Parts: sequence; C-alpha cells; structure tokens
Amino acid sequence: MTWRYCGDQLKLWRTYAGISREEIAKEADYDAEYVKSMEQGRRRPTLRMLRIADQVCRAHGLLEAAYEFLKPEKYPERSQEFMLLEADAIAIHWYENVLIPGLLQTEEYARALMAGRCPPLDDETLDVRLAGRLERQAILTDKPTVLFSFVLYEAALRSEVGGATVMKRQLHRLLEVAELRNVSVQVLPVDRPSSTALCGPLVLLETADHEMYSYIEAHNTSALYTDADMISSHSNRFGAIRMQALSVEESKQFIREVADKL
Repeated sequence: MTWRYCGDQLKLWRTYAGISREEIAKEADYDAEYVKSMEQGRRRPTLRMLRIADQVCRAHGLLEAAYEFLKPEKYPERSQEFMLLEADAIAIHWYENVLIPGLLQTEEYARALMAGRCPPLDDETLDVRLAGRLERQAILTDKPTVLFSFVLYEAALRSEVGGATVMKRQLHRLLEVAELRNVSVQVLPVDRPSSTALCGPLVLLETADHEMYSYIEAHNTSALYTDADMISSHSNRFGAIRMQALSVEESKQFIREVADKL
C-alpha cells in the first residue's frame, strides 16, 4: 500500500508540474516503463527517482521524505506479530527439522539462506532482514532468565547451507550457545524414527503475562495459535520429540562429531 500511495503521489506531482513520464525517466536515467511501474505501485519507488522527481517537480522535499516510509521491514509481515511476542517471552521451546533456528544462526549462515530465497530479495531488503535476525539474538544473553529449549533434527546439522566452511562455523556456534545456562540444545538423530518429527518446525512461546502461543512456519506462510486445544496438541508433540532426542551432553558430542567431518 505504501508503494501504491507513494507512486500515486509521484504521478500527481509530475502531472501538476506538467512533466511527461518520458521526460522524468530521461532525467533519472530510467526507462519510462520502469517509472510507470513505480507510479502504479508495482515497484518500490527508488530514492534516486524520488530525489529527481522532487527537484524537477519542485516538491520542496515532500517526495524525497516519503522514502523513510518505503524502507524494507526487518521481518516479513506474516511473522511480525510473533517477533513482538518473542521479545517479551519468558520461555521459548523450538523444534526445527531441516534448518538451524534463527536465534542460533551465524551471520554467514543466515545470509546464505536469505540470498538463496526464491523469488530473490533485493540487496537492501536482504541487508535489513539480516540485521533484524542478528538483533533478535541478543535476547539469548540480554535476558538470562528467559528459558530456551532447542531440539534439532539431524538433517538440520547436515544441510550444508553456504558450504562446508560456513556450516562448520555454524555448528561451532551451536556449541557456544549451548554453554549458556538458560539454553539447552538437543539433537534428534535420524535413526530414532518419529513421524511427529517429520511434520515440520514448531515453536512454543510463553510471555511475561503467562500467555501461551504456538507458531508454525512453512513456504511464505505462517500461523500463530492461541487456541488452548491447539497449543496443548503442539506442546505434546514437542514433548514427544524432546523425549526421543539425545541428552544435552550427548547432543554436544554429536554436534562436535558432525563438525569434525566437515
């Protein structure tokens, strides 16, 4: 909606100034069709376009000022509510079956994941999203009374995101975080079959007001649950997965062995 509104303002100012789309496109060194797509809200108006239009249309800084409202969000819209709850959590229980949880990712690992996204992110959005993910991780150390319990399926340790070197550093990061007194990291080996563990990732969260939530992510979609029956079902699933996982100490040794082979 902000793209559409800003694009419409761009068109209105241009029309009011009596300047054609082709003229302003030439001034900004853009194709006229590219400018048209920005005016129609199909593309995000660039800072260069807004600056040129501001000067040519004599908008006195009003068009350029709009860029502050066009900057990419730190988190996808679908997960923003969960991120707010995460910052206020007193306990988080997290299961992942193919990826390392965002709170535990190294910068290299996270960048490799985001860079491989389809459809691809533009560079600015990628950098903003990456910074947002790394900022979230401060909760691990800034709030030592918050309880974190992570269970990782073995496949998450063996998926060489970013290559062997990046993955090796990622595994060492897991070992570092696992030393924090408020964090536990457990591994569920593939030779301990569990149909529940194959159903996908799952996060359980308790806020400071003792409200309970469960959160599930999939391809470009996510769901945040508050229904007591659903949360109970998800809690039982997490409990079953955790019971089948290796102990914390066994898991550390398992992670070391996987890292040593990279």
